[in-house]
Amino acid sequence: MYYNLELDKAIEEVKNAEAKKVCIQLPDGLKKQAQSIADEISSKTGAEVIIWMGTCFGSCDSPMGLEKLGVDLLLAWGHSRWIPPKERFK
Repeated sequence: MYYNLELDKAIEEVKNAEAKKVCIQLPDGLKKQAQSIADEISSKTGAEVIIWMGTCFGSCDSPMGLEKLGVDLLLAWGHSRWIPPKERFK
């Protein structure tokens, strides 16, 4: 099965944020592809990529303690686009 993970957008976001350490969070069905996703992001940005292997129940299930690891940016994949609260309640 083919999924368009929009890695080009993720890579652009890492570059725009000038992130040095990135955490990727994937739903269980995509975790088997985690290493190849991390490798591609790292090779195209130079960022260190950490793979979050904990549970993921949607965008509200953000990993705790990433700031202690020095993570600059969290990239989370899910089933639908995350809309910031400010935009949700206009």
